[in-house]
Amino acid sequence: MLTFESDPGFELAFESLDMSRSGIDLLSVSTDAEGRMLATVRIPEAKLPVFLRKLEAYRDADPNAVLADGARPKPDNRRLAESISQIRRATLRQYWTDDAAAYPQPGQVITWEVWLRRGRHNEAAPDEVLRRAEVDFGYQVLSQPLGFVDRTVILVRATPEQLALGTDFLGVIAELRKAKVTAGFFNGLPSADQHEWIANLAGRTTPAAADAPFVGLLDTGVNRGHPLLAAVIADDDLHTYKPDWGVNDTGAHGTSMAGLALYGDLTPLLAGAEPVALSHRLQSVKLIHDPDPHRPELYGAVTQESVARLEVEPAGKPVYCMAVTADGSDRGRPSSWSSAVDKLAMGDDADGTRLIILAAGNTAFQNRTHYPADNETSSIQDPAQAWNALTVGACTDMITFDQDQYPGHECLAAAGDLGPSSTTSLVWARGARWPLKPDLVLEGGNMARPAPGVAPDYIADLSLLSTSPQFNLGQRPLTTMHDTSAATALAARLAASLWARYPTFTPETVRGLLVHASRWTPAMFARAAGSNENLLKTFGYGKPDVAELFTSANNILTLIAQATVAPFFKDGKNGIKTNRMNVHALPWPREALQALPVDTEVKLRVTLSYFVEPSPGERGWDKKYGYASHGLRFAVQRPTEDLDEFRLRINKHERDDDYDANAHQGDTGTWLLGANTPTNGSIHSNVWTGSAAELANRSHIAVFPTMGWWKTRPSEGRYDRVVRYSLVVSIETPSEETDIYTPVAVQIGIAVPAAVEIEI
Repeated sequence: MLTFESDPGFELAFESLDMSRSGIDLLSVSTDAEGRMLATVRIPEAKLPVFLRKLEAYRDADPNAVLADGARPKPDNRRLAESISQIRRATLRQYWTDDAAAYPQPGQVITWEVWLRRGRHNEAAPDEVLRRAEVDFGYQVLSQPLGFVDRTVILVRATPEQLALGTDFLGVIAELRKAKVTAGFFNGLPSADQHEWIANLAGRTTPAAADAPFVGLLDTGVNRGHPLLAAVIADDDLHTYKPDWGVNDTGAHGTSMAGLALYGDLTPLLAGAEPVALSHRLQSVKLIHDPDPHRPELYGAVTQESVARLEVEPAGKPVYCMAVTADGSDRGRPSSWSSAVDKLAMGDDADGTRLIILAAGNTAFQNRTHYPADNETSSIQDPAQAWNALTVGACTDMITFDQDQYPGHECLAAAGDLGPSSTTSLVWARGARWPLKPDLVLEGGNMARPAPGVAPDYIADLSLLSTSPQFNLGQRPLTTMHDTSAATALAARLAASLWARYPTFTPETVRGLLVHASRWTPAMFARAAGSNENLLKTFGYGKPDVAELFTSANNILTLIAQATVAPFFKDGKNGIKTNRMNVHALPWPREALQALPVDTEVKLRVTLSYFVEPSPGERGWDKKYGYASHGLRFAVQRPTEDLDEFRLRINKHERDDDYDANAHQGDTGTWLLGANTPTNGSIHSNVWTGSAAELANRSHIAVFPTMGWWKTRPSEGRYDRVVRYSLVVSIETPSEETDIYTPVAVQIGIAVPAAVEIEI
């Protein structure tokens, strides 16, 4: 096996190396980090003269030869010969065609996707060569071969050293990639094999500290004896609404939620070999017990009591997670249950707010044939209409499954689109005062069907993998999970992980950052068909970009302001008045922005997150008596305004509910969701795109109160309350070469770390 290499930045004429009719096989082509093209070629010893003749023809060409027309002939094989910088014996790494940075470290065990060349008539089958060496070299063949026209693919679990041991083995490889193992692979393993894989993962998992943030799971209970949960969840972490129910999982739901909330999808963790350090813990309250159902009208009280159980001896910051829902008949109107959730989130004072994450709820299984029409007419379910909760719907990127096992099947949802089960708020009345839900979407798996119009079903390859409530020897400790429950567990995991990294964040900030880091996919934009309202009612603010949530490149700068405001005050005999605004100075790197070319487009993203006190009575929906205690809005200084003019522009309005429409009108640049940032609910976000020069002059953002029942109902004595909010602002330039972080870090006097989150 030989590797032919070009100089950096030059193309290798690798097509000329493919001489399969002569018994010489071009196996793989890749490009290394320095821009060199590498072609790995199998040249049997008996065929070496065939290849040498190509190079000799180039070498021996007469440099003085002249054709009849006076032109000089081009030497034979010139393009090939002159593109080769060097030829060397191939090593295992030369077969790697995935991202070079993903190549495993020495001694690291991974699952490889081994692509074998087509065997010749006088040779042993390449997969048989692979299996013969399995015991001698210590690797493990995991799958049956998958055949294509000229390649056979097989999964092998090994270190790089194990695969590099045998020359026979190297002789049958065409290329190597990191295996894209699906949940179906692990779900299909026998019980004993599942236990072996789980034991391996448990052995390299480190639990979080006792005072780390925790997911407070309100569900069907958790069976903590599972090998992946036993060392992470203590007996004292399990609670129940009724003592005679016990704390164990009798609904076969909570244990799987716990696995996803702690680990995320188990598939990549099982397939990997790296140490897993958990950043957070989990506590459970058994909220429901099928043999003893609650009366529906009591769910609000049951939820409040269950949260109280987790706060008797608090340790760490809680992220409350609930995927239990009722029907969607309220269509956005507050119910006793959703209002109880809002009351819990708001707390009794500004320091007592809570982060609560709810599932949007699922469409009826029997109606999935009508995807996506049924999703568009199936309402977000109670209590997910709660203003203060982070409501999670489902999207999917899972579109790959075993076609041999499911011949002729097709995925129900396209990559990046709405999950098959996810409900929406499209049927809620347009122009109503309630929020646009969900707030965001996360992976909830996909479904497949044998033909259009035929009922779809779940298949393991299109699902997430989690911990099964049945895990004793002889039982299968892994199970699949999907829909908005799975997406909600993933959201809770993200929130708890974020809190573990930034413990000074408030619930308002964690919620705001999850929305702020969310992005819409092209499939989401296509489904919304140009309607911002449809986009928000179907997908919320999109799917969180995990990399951006935790870290940013130098060309993305995120600023966070955690502050308080008194929305109203009593003005003597004049009654309750709207209070002053807060103005936040933004330390933009003006010189860095002004140094960019004049036509450089930059993005400004603003997210405002706060909680409201609910007033759910039916009278609360006219203008005078609102459901929300108050509202907060943001406005950005225009590039042509000085600070005094900016203040006057905001203050000259009475700032009632109708003021929202004018927040960005007359602005330069483009607001993604229009000049009127949607103000439904208690989280607001929008993205401005314009020139760097214009952004350099936008140095302030105002946060100001609007109408609410604290102002209109003075007899309740709530008008003097102080509330907390979080303002998240980021700017993004198109080039990573533009460092906008360091100038700000120097300006406000902080060290320059690798990440770019800044708290102000």
